[in-house]
Amino acid sequence: MEPVAELAALIARHMPKPGLGGTAIPRLSLIRANQPTVATPSVYEASLCLIAQGSKRVSLGDHSVIYDAARYLLVSVDLPLVGHVLEASPDAPYLCCKIDLDQAALADLILAEGSPGPRADAPMLAVYPSDPDLVDAACRLVRLLDRPETIPALMPLIEREILYRLLTGPHGPTLRQMAVADSHLGQVSRAIARIRRGFHEQLRVGEIAAAAGMSASSFHAHFKAVTRMTPLEYQKQLRLQEARRMMLTEGASAGSAGFAVGYESQSQFSREYRRLFGAPPRRDIERIQLSGEYAAAV
Repeated sequence: MEPVAELAALIARHMPKPGLGGTAIPRLSLIRANQPTVATPSVYEASLCLIAQGSKRVSLGDHSVIYDAARYLLVSVDLPLVGHVLEASPDAPYLCCKIDLDQAALADLILAEGSPGPRADAPMLAVYPSDPDLVDAACRLVRLLDRPETIPALMPLIEREILYRLLTGPHGPTLRQMAVADSHLGQVSRAIARIRRGFHEQLRVGEIAAAAGMSASSFHAHFKAVTRMTPLEYQKQLRLQEARRMMLTEGASAGSAGFAVGYESQSQFSREYRRLFGAPPRRDIERIQLSGEYAAAV
C-alpha cells in the first residue's frame, strides 16, 4: 500500500466521525470532515499538516495556500489563520494528521548538528511537494495508536525522524532560525509564546518587546512581518478564538466567555466577535452546532 493510502486508512480508522481529535500520542491530532466547510478563523500552532485525502485552503491575511495529498503544509510559528476545507464528502472524507512541532526537540536536534544554518527568508506559512519518507514516518507514528504500550518508547524516535526530515527539507533554514536566540524569527516566536500564555491580560507591548530582546519599534515591525497583524490584533484573535471554544465545548454564555478572556465590555466583545466570525456570538454558535464545522475547520 502506498504511504499516503495507508495514512488515509489509519486516520479513517482512528477518526471514524467528523471532527478534530487529540490522540494518546502527544502533539498528534487527527482531523476528518465529511463535507466542505466555510472559511473559519483559527490559531494554528507551529505544526506539520499532512492531508491524506481531500484538500484545504488556509490564509494569512491576503496570502493563501492550498494543500492536499500531494503537498504538505508547514507552519513555522503560531499563526492566526483562516481555514477552509475544499474537498470532502461522506464517501471520500477530508483526512488529515496534524503534528505540532516540539520546539525543545527541534532545538536539541539543531544543537546536535552544530550549526543553526544561514539566515532564512522563507514564509512562515508554506506548502511543499509531498515527501514519501515524511509520509511514511507519519504512518508509523499514527500506527502506534494500534499498540498504545509502544508509544512511550517509539514515539520520541519517530518524532525526531520527522523533525530531521523537515530540517533537511526546503523549509529547513526557517526552522533552524527558530532556534537561534538572537534571530528575529526566534525573538518573535518567544514573543508569540508570551502573548499566548497571557492573552487574557492587558497587553504591555514594551514588556513583551524587552523580554524578546527587541526595541518596541523593531518588535512591531518584525511581529507584523511574521504574523501579518499587530500584537494587539493577534491578542484579539486569541481572545475571540478562546471565547468561541468556551461557548462551543463548555456551554459558556457569551457574557461569561467574553469576561473570561479579558473583555470588560460585552458590547465590545460582541462587536469584535461579529467582525471576526461574521455573526454575533449566539447566532454563530447555533450555526456551528447545526453544521458541525468547528472541529473540521482546524
